[in-house]
Amino acid sequence: MHPKRVSRASWRITAGTLLLLLATAVLGVSRGGAAASAGCEGGGFTVLGLSGDQTTTVAAAAVPTTFLVKGKYIEFTVVAGSFGVLNYTFTGAPNALDMTGGRRTIAFASKTPDHRGLTLTSAVSVELSGEGLVLQRTGPGLGMKIQALDCATGGIFQMEPQRADGTATRITHTLGDGVFFFDNPNFRAREGDTVPYKDTTVVVPSRINFANDVSPRFVGRDSPQVATRVLQGCVNTVPAPRQPGGTATVDHCGGVSVWDVASGGRMGGVFGEDATEVAPPASACTHQCQARDRVRGQSTVLGFPFPVPAASRLQPRFPG
Repeated sequence: MHPKRVSRASWRITAGTLLLLLATAVLGVSRGGAAASAGCEGGGFTVLGLSGDQTTTVAAAAVPTTFLVKGKYIEFTVVAGSFGVLNYTFTGAPNALDMTGGRRTIAFASKTPDHRGLTLTSAVSVELSGEGLVLQRTGPGLGMKIQALDCATGGIFQMEPQRADGTATRITHTLGDGVFFFDNPNFRAREGDTVPYKDTTVVVPSRINFANDVSPRFVGRDSPQVATRVLQGCVNTVPAPRQPGGTATVDHCGGVSVWDVASGGRMGGVFGEDATEVAPPASACTHQCQARDRVRGQSTVLGFPFPVPAASRLQPRFPG
């Protein structure tokens, strides 16, 4: 399948290209087609009474205040007026690439956009294709799009705001109970090294991931495109053997992250090996963006230690 050009101004996208789009530079690169296929085996969503491959519109009057997106591997609730997300959950359904050890796991308690008084009011556009889902809704001066894949791992979620005034949207991510952000010590141990990436190289940066204490394979990260993280005064000193003095200062809370996302930018979620591989950041693009940079296993995966050392866990959980 060849990459396709997507007009972000019109938000026209086919659900058939969703797997490619979510597995590329926007949300962190894919580990390859075979792995993606295995992780999504039997996946597919039901939403607003709809299932199976189709593209349709649900009238505004028929859209409840909140509605469930239910898949084999992923479930979450959408707040209709904002397209905020509640209880983004891995079901723990059996899969060769399952990260949860068969445990139902709420990765995010909420992903909440602040629309500053604007509300989504239109009919809801729904595109379902295989394991892919695209939801779109607009209101006066505002538009939101959610793209998701019903898969056990990978780059499988993103949220995209559009505002008529062109300003940024602040989106707050709150992790589920027992899930915590940490400064990945495997990346700190290699910080500054040059490692292979496709047909070139990339320098190992620091990396903020999230994990829990019950599933050794469960790991993820926030994946922004044209978005800036808002500092909240959660200042941590973490081990950093490559830094002067052997430590680094990180301002990041343990249970929440806040992002200012440009109109047309995206906030994604990446899980599993994709969350601990070394790759360049997503390009700064909000219009006429082209999906590209499929990695197909040609990157260095550094993983993470389990259990995560206490010294690398970010505190406090919420800002004071």
